[in-house]
Amino acid sequence: MNQVLLGNTLCSDGADHDALRDVLVRPLTPRALRPVRDEITAEAESMVENLVAQGTFDAATELANHLPVTVVSDLVGLPEKGRERMLLWGEGLFNCIGPMNDRTIGSFRVLEEMMDYATNEAVPEKLKPGSWAVGIHDAVARGEVPAQACPVMMIDYMGPSLDTTICAIANAVWLFANNPEQWDLVREDPRLMPSAVNEVLRYDAPIQDFSRHVARDVDMDGVLIPAGSRAIVFYGAANRDERKYPDPDRFDVGRRPGDHLGFGAGPHACVGMNLARIEMLPLFTALAKRIRCFTILESEPLLNNVLRGFKTLRVAVS
Repeated sequence: MNQVLLGNTLCSDGADHDALRDVLVRPLTPRALRPVRDEITAEAESMVENLVAQGTFDAATELANHLPVTVVSDLVGLPEKGRERMLLWGEGLFNCIGPMNDRTIGSFRVLEEMMDYATNEAVPEKLKPGSWAVGIHDAVARGEVPAQACPVMMIDYMGPSLDTTICAIANAVWLFANNPEQWDLVREDPRLMPSAVNEVLRYDAPIQDFSRHVARDVDMDGVLIPAGSRAIVFYGAANRDERKYPDPDRFDVGRRPGDHLGFGAGPHACVGMNLARIEMLPLFTALAKRIRCFTILESEPLLNNVLRGFKTLRVAVS
């Protein structure tokens, strides 16, 4: 898997990583995203109004999928052909990053399809002018990144920008349904919404862990992690560390955990964290204006090697 993704931000370090990340992050800074906030907010309001009118809906598909698939796909600028496969590609990509189990092996053919699309379809003449994907090709033309990095950099936009946010949205509905007093708090005081989103990401991080190559011997609390081995960094466990967060297994929208590790940390912190927030904030603000409570009718967890979320989360709202 590392060989397949060689040249993207996840599988690079040092100066190479910095150059790739600099290109990818340009349209994803808070300032760069400011012009799309109104569009996202309007789309969230319209979608929520329609779903609430139904009375019941699947929060894992009808709610969580909508903004990432419609808005993000357009911002990335991919051709219409193939967009309907993006959710499958994203789920398969994360399965392939996991251990070599049946899910991983079964997902490699999905990843192959995704790589073929990124190589042969996500090309300048087929992309939306001025889009994020065009920005990658422009950076190649300026000599900022190598041409062979284009397909895997496209995957940086196509996969992680969708599934992590989708999982976070569904996880949030689950948490608010099971902690109605916390939903009451954000309904009564919308100023709590940013900290509520952070608490969702702390409590149920969409990516629970990632593996890392150990470049040198490391002594951690008297345990030697030898150079050349692999370590798993458990973001989910760190976010429940009682030394950092008192009563960590309690979901508390007033906690204000702005330094949670739901987006990772350091040079490999999530490039799309700002986008995820400006999708989740207007979405749950729109829900809070219209919904008094969520009642879970049916739920099925998403079985994925890396992601934590729901395949199905049907709710009734009132």
